[in-house]
Amino acid sequence: MTDLGLLSTTKQIELIRNREVTSSELTAHYIERIERLDHEINAVVTRDFERALSESKLADEKTSRGETLGPLHGIPITVKDALATEGLRSTGGAVELSENVPNDDAAVVRAVRDAGAIVMGKTNLPRWSGDIQAYNEMFGTTNNPWDLERVPGGSSGGAAAAVAMGFTSFEIGTDIGGSIRFPAAFNGVWGHKPSFGLIPTTGYLDYENGGLNEADINVFGPIARSASDLDLLLGIMVRSKKPWVVKLPDPPTDVRKLRIGAWLDDEFCPVDAQVLETVDIAVSALEADGFQVDREARPAIDPEEAAMLGLWLVQRATSQSTQSNGPGHRIWLDHHVRREEIRKAWEHFFSSYDAIILPVSFVPPFHHQQTGDWSKRTLICNGEDRPYRDVAKWTTMVGMAYLPSTVPPIGIGASGVPIGCQVVGAYGHDRLTISLASHIGALMGGFNAPPRAL
Repeated sequence: MTDLGLLSTTKQIELIRNREVTSSELTAHYIERIERLDHEINAVVTRDFERALSESKLADEKTSRGETLGPLHGIPITVKDALATEGLRSTGGAVELSENVPNDDAAVVRAVRDAGAIVMGKTNLPRWSGDIQAYNEMFGTTNNPWDLERVPGGSSGGAAAAVAMGFTSFEIGTDIGGSIRFPAAFNGVWGHKPSFGLIPTTGYLDYENGGLNEADINVFGPIARSASDLDLLLGIMVRSKKPWVVKLPDPPTDVRKLRIGAWLDDEFCPVDAQVLETVDIAVSALEADGFQVDREARPAIDPEEAAMLGLWLVQRATSQSTQSNGPGHRIWLDHHVRREEIRKAWEHFFSSYDAIILPVSFVPPFHHQQTGDWSKRTLICNGEDRPYRDVAKWTTMVGMAYLPSTVPPIGIGASGVPIGCQVVGAYGHDRLTISLASHIGALMGGFNAPPRAL
């Protein structure tokens, strides 16, 4: 029997609804798992267990009266520490906010609380969410559950590791340059980077006075153990208050009729052999299942330009500088114009195709690398040193264009760690990418817990 903590959120909801499990039992189960297993992972860095147990008892009392708090009634969760949580330390991974206890939740945290979820704690991340790993001066390093010597990805590394280890029902991640997609792929779990603007991003702690603005490119999205969880959570997290009210298009009625492209390798960012092999196996499984996949499909863009422009926008969006001698407004506008041209090229591409499958990272989860200047680090790909920043090329090329991207678990690479792909679709067609990713994940076996979680 699958461990209760490793079940999907939708299955846990069903168990609570049918009174086969109580919220108190599920919460206590997660607390026990965290206390027993997290010492070698270091994912859940701030814990609010007493309050969580108290709230779970209140949820059970409502259950006994035939009442419900909402679709997430009594479901215990953790939240990435980049998001403000009312009454619970929220640091952004920075010592400057080590004692910060917000009076309000980030809007997305409030949405899941209002739906009945119970926040148990916060998960680790790099300082100001600024790396593809998960470490900081206060809380130390989060390790990959599949190989403790390797990174869990970033910046939502603690979040994805917690989901993989069965420390939480689901997680709320953030993504500017790949911060949901890398951790999902590196930990063998599901992740969804929504279309930009779909989910409110207030309450994001990216500098000392952060939280009120909604930064360009930045999105919040779910990390979970099933595609059905992603779809459920997306519907709960989506904007519902004026002046923005969002209605998502329905998912496709028959995924086999989707027009699918595959872009698995490219000289602008050559892909490690084991990553390419694993993603190719997933695409081949689709083809064997009767899907028509065009492996030559490409948008009419220069991928190097799109990726580098994306990286520039990420750097501007995450900069801590308050100096006025940075890039002028005219430069920003000129870059934005070029981004809009690239977005139009993607839009034209999606008039002929419904989705395209891409790698997430050009390398599998790599060994911890925390020394030196971020810009000077390197990674080994196919026996050659490559710039560390290149790891974000396949993700920024998509993120800079505001496109939705869903990451399904597709298997374990030759080095024994998970590898994922991203399913990218037209702006606003988030449920389409989740649907196709769901089919891919099912073909490849779906979520499998790391051995140390069992």
